[in-house]
Amino acid sequence: MASVNPQTPVNSLGQALIHQGLCSEEVIAAALTDARQQSTTLVAMLVKKGLVAPSNLMQALSARYGLPMLDLDAVNIDSDPGKLLDSKLIQRYRAIPLSRYGKQLFLAVSDPTDFSSFDDIKFNTGLQVTPVLVEEDKLARAVETLFNRMGGNIAELIGDSSFNANLENPEETEVELEKLSASTEDAPVVRFVQHLLLDSIQRGASDIHLEPYEKSFRVRYRIDGMLQEIIQPPTGLRDGITSRLKILARLDISERRVPQDGRLRVRLNRERAIDFRISFLPTLYGEKIVLRLLDPASAKVGIDKLGFFPEQEAAFLEAIHRPYGMVLVTGPTGSGKTVTLYTALNILNTASVNISTAEDPVEINLHGVNQVNVNDKIGMGFSTALRAFLRQDPDIIMVGEIRDIDTAEIAVKAAQTGHLVLSTLHTNDAPQTLTRLENMGVPLFNIASAVHMVLAQRLARRLCEHCKKPTSVPEPAMLQAGFRREELKGWRPLTATGCEKCSNTGYKGRVGLYQVMPVSEAMRNLILEGKTATDLAHQAAAENINTLRQSGLRRVMDGTTSLEEITRVTNL
Repeated sequence: MASVNPQTPVNSLGQALIHQGLCSEEVIAAALTDARQQSTTLVAMLVKKGLVAPSNLMQALSARYGLPMLDLDAVNIDSDPGKLLDSKLIQRYRAIPLSRYGKQLFLAVSDPTDFSSFDDIKFNTGLQVTPVLVEEDKLARAVETLFNRMGGNIAELIGDSSFNANLENPEETEVELEKLSASTEDAPVVRFVQHLLLDSIQRGASDIHLEPYEKSFRVRYRIDGMLQEIIQPPTGLRDGITSRLKILARLDISERRVPQDGRLRVRLNRERAIDFRISFLPTLYGEKIVLRLLDPASAKVGIDKLGFFPEQEAAFLEAIHRPYGMVLVTGPTGSGKTVTLYTALNILNTASVNISTAEDPVEINLHGVNQVNVNDKIGMGFSTALRAFLRQDPDIIMVGEIRDIDTAEIAVKAAQTGHLVLSTLHTNDAPQTLTRLENMGVPLFNIASAVHMVLAQRLARRLCEHCKKPTSVPEPAMLQAGFRREELKGWRPLTATGCEKCSNTGYKGRVGLYQVMPVSEAMRNLILEGKTATDLAHQAAAENINTLRQSGLRRVMDGTTSLEEITRVTNL
């Protein structure tokens, strides 16, 4: 089998593709730039963007480097790859061991020029690496499959007798704290934490709750906005898990009397890493731990995936593309405000603008955006950050939350002096946001001149596509929910049933519900006259702006969610 010449320059891959007519020089240059920014390979970026078919790419690379090709779908990857290659290396380098012959390790790869990966694998295995070319999309799926399979199942882990064998004397966990940070993968606590983090990612959880009680210890995930109990581990694990998570987050394992906050990161592969924001709270029977999962991919879902109706999307895009003014996003914690703001920043993030954000804390890193962590303890509050931004020649400013009059006044002045300002508030709907600013002390004429749009939002669970079914709801109940009589003809609402695909909840995923309210001239006049939120709501209705409930009812009509779910998350 042919081998790769280590002297071959990496950029020869792009040159080979250009020479064979698969890509232009401009396409390769742009893909290389994107690949560097996202810490991935040129091959992965070309396939991700749909610029080259994976099969054509594999054939071109095979011809250029004289390497054999393999259809990965025809290979059984059920055997344990850990015997040939460590799972962490499989995830990091996206390379799958196929077989071993003597000192030769045949490795399925999509990029034959990734020599640093081959060197690392050679060092870790002590084997000579012989690459075999496979299609990039099939390789990505296979790596994900292996990653999931190797992660195991938390319930199976707890039920493993060998796992519980070392818990007969749980007090010894305290003694072994120093050894815990250097424990092998077979240590019960280390294995549990590893499986916990992986399992939460696989299930799509947004938060993990570990809760100690007098005679029990439970783990719950928040999935699609609802908490679900996953398992009750042995109470003997409690202190060890707490210490292990503190070690990973680089916190003080000896301090148990005051709350602590930290972060840790789990890298799945070269393209994807999940950050965990972790909080420890002392309670009566130990420290309650909550981990918030922060997936950078969630900030790059694209505006079409947020759940806007066409007229709402058009109004939102028009507002964020204005050269100055303020766009406010409002809703309770967990309603998706951060994702909406990050989606707007991704749209606006070009080489021609200077974007700065003040966040508490920065949840997702965005390349090309200057992000600042707010820390009131050291005097770095939102208002302080805003003042500093205005000396940094900004075009766009994002403030994580307007909490006080000082921050509000600076944000308003920035919006009035040629800057686009994006921020959030905690109010129930869009009209109340404008009166909330007034109650904070912002002069009415400043609110009227600065605010261009207010967007209120909620997240509703989507019905599972595999088990949703029509149901009958009495007409009076439909009318009470907010439907008009003429809207009830020719369709039936769908309801949740429950199946294996959705863990018997009847729901899978979430969709945004929005009240997108541009501030019109009529509304500006009402603001200047000091009118109430009710008056503003009546004007919004006159301008055919959907309330949150009305947006939800439209999602019931198109079969996205159920009437029960809309009733739960919205108010009339």
